[in-house]
Amino acid sequence: MSNTRSIEEIADIQKNTLRVLVASQIAGSAALAAAVTVGAFVMQDILGQSTPWGGAASATVTMGTAFMAQVLARQMNQHGRRRGLQIGYALAIVGGLIAGVGAETKTLWVFILGLFLFGNGQAANLLSRYAATDLAQPNNRGAAMSRILFASTFGAVFGPLLIRPAEELGMSLFGWNQYTGPWIFSGLFFLTSLINTSVRLRPDPLEVAGGLNSQAAAGVPKRSFKDVWVVFRGSADGRLALTSMVISQMTMVAVMTMTPVHLKGHGHETVSAYVISLHIVGMFAFSPLIGKFSDLRGRYNTIMIGSLLLIGSTVMSALAGDSPALLFPSLWLLGIGWSFGLIGGSSLLVDSVATESRVRVQGTADLLMSFFGGMAGFSSGFIRKAIGFHWLSNLGTLLAAVLLISVIVRVGRASVQNSA
Repeated sequence: MSNTRSIEEIADIQKNTLRVLVASQIAGSAALAAAVTVGAFVMQDILGQSTPWGGAASATVTMGTAFMAQVLARQMNQHGRRRGLQIGYALAIVGGLIAGVGAETKTLWVFILGLFLFGNGQAANLLSRYAATDLAQPNNRGAAMSRILFASTFGAVFGPLLIRPAEELGMSLFGWNQYTGPWIFSGLFFLTSLINTSVRLRPDPLEVAGGLNSQAAAGVPKRSFKDVWVVFRGSADGRLALTSMVISQMTMVAVMTMTPVHLKGHGHETVSAYVISLHIVGMFAFSPLIGKFSDLRGRYNTIMIGSLLLIGSTVMSALAGDSPALLFPSLWLLGIGWSFGLIGGSSLLVDSVATESRVRVQGTADLLMSFFGGMAGFSSGFIRKAIGFHWLSNLGTLLAAVLLISVIVRVGRASVQNSA
């Protein structure tokens, strides 16, 4: 950390950083939650109710997230966290407006373009959790990161619940189609995040932490994707962290994306918003406790619990059948399992990577997490149509089992190394 500031000054800056990030996260998560819920419905509205492309909406947002994770991380690496977040939120605003135009005109390529740009907001929100750790002490990184995820609860819970009012407001005031309003208003939510970050995130936490000096101003060469991959190859903990983040994201996205479509197909469309809201509560509401658990009990235990919860939740969703009754607890546990996997993996990643590589490695990890999550979301519609929602859930169980085996193997090898 910077040697020119006192411990008290750094602590005050960290408090301000967390307050700013929390506020932006609330608005951004509300936008994302609302958009994810109606995205598949817009695809059905454009392509027909029986289309297997419903998952392409969530997948496109996630692919936009994956693409921009590296771009935003590079901007943060060179200019600070604020610049990267500003770009992400600004492009998300444009994306929400374009997606609204696509939903209104039922033009597929316009809607897809809007979705891709909208993914910038998710990339910015995800990278915010690392910004929370820039000035945190090593034994408090999990707790700092979890505060940002916890903030998502408020926006993410109310986001889907605001879908219907946004639809009715758009239809009554402007004569829009049913699904246009939520996209337009989601874009405007990101405007709040942009203004908040631009005005209040000062000084920049990465600059105060010395991240800019160590990676750019000090003349350290910029790291390519190949260089970053070498970092992963040389760190067993780094590889486990990446595995946890990727598998948690893939499992969560695949099942969550098709849940509203599955419910709608069985006459339960009005229930889907509540199921997704409960799922998002699971994703974020317990993150402070999970962060503290990760700091106190270790990253391995956190990841292991996450994998077990993902297994349990996907087994439950496979048994749900036509009724939404089991999907409420299933999607709730799916969110909690994802939170354990993401916080455990992200904290382990920060712990296992040197400062001079950290920002670019974080961007690469989020790129891969979002890319494979996007592929899971994209394929989920085809898998559901071909073999059913229950088999899609079973595939999620298989992925989570791979994560469980990976962490057990790593714990065993670490024990051998420590005893040698």
